Amino acid sequence: MRALVVAPDAPGSLRLGTAPEPRPAPHQLVLGVRHISLNRGEVAFAGRRPAGTVHGYDAAGIVEHAAADGTGPAAGTRVAAFGVGAWAERMAVDTTAVAVVPDRVDLADAAALPMAGVTALRTLRSRSVLGRRVLITGAAGGVGRYAVQLAALGGAHVIASVGSAARADGLAELGAHEVVVGLAGIDQPVDLILDNVGGPQLAAAWELLAPGGGVQNIGWASDEPAVFAPYSMFHVGPAKTMSTFGDVHEVGPDLSTLLGFVAAGRLSPEVGWRGSWERVTEAARELLDRRVAGKAVLDVEPATA
Repeated sequence: MRALVVAPDAPGSLRLGTAPEPRPAPHQLVLGVRHISLNRGEVAFAGRRPAGTVHGYDAAGIVEHAAADGTGPAAGTRVAAFGVGAWAERMAVDTTAVAVVPDRVDLADAAALPMAGVTALRTLRSRSVLGRRVLITGAAGGVGRYAVQLAALGGAHVIASVGSAARADGLAELGAHEVVVGLAGIDQPVDLILDNVGGPQLAAAWELLAPGGGVQNIGWASDEPAVFAPYSMFHVGPAKTMSTFGDVHEVGPDLSTLLGFVAAGRLSPEVGWRGSWERVTEAARELLDRRVAGKAVLDVEPATA
């Protein structure tokens, strides 16, 4: 079958090649993939994986073979999926990591949700955001644009931080109450920070955190380390915390929640770039250069004669 595979000598370390057909375990279904989405981190670190590896995690398509153990959706069902080796014509995926796509939701939009959407949803669940001040850094990216919307749905006062004024487009319409470049103009403490940037900005953001507040480290777009001044991590009073995020266990129910929001018109998939997977090099470059607002979605197309 055709697949996007790791090729360290190729632009973006990815090329359209071939790979063996998936061999599902009893608890896995085989998905006929129609659309995939690229996350910037996956592209940035593709070259670290072995050459020939089928890359990616996000896909949407039609179930070709139901799981042998009887779990999950039947053949012919439209689903979104999260799993290893998603960027191929077919993938084997755990039935606990898929969700049925409502009829009113386009499969291309569904493909944009899994990694970024579930990350935003699960990090916001780390504490109640109702009536709280929530700072989202790197808000113009895939996770950031979902987090802005979901935090607003949860009743937060949302502060969206972007790297430049040009990256601010559309964030107020998605629910941001304030849109800032870097941390400029934030003059009150914040209760929760969803950090996609890292580096010196993370250290500066820590100083904005209210007593009892928390930082969720989601990504690290900066090329620099975060250096904290002596004693800056010490605080007298309600504990301030900093946590990592990497929980992608059994994402099916949360993915279903996100799809329900999209179907109801409460969440925009935010597909900022779309094209054939034949254009993977172009899509990868646009992501790495931060020229995509939201997600990049590729259409999985058969080889032309």
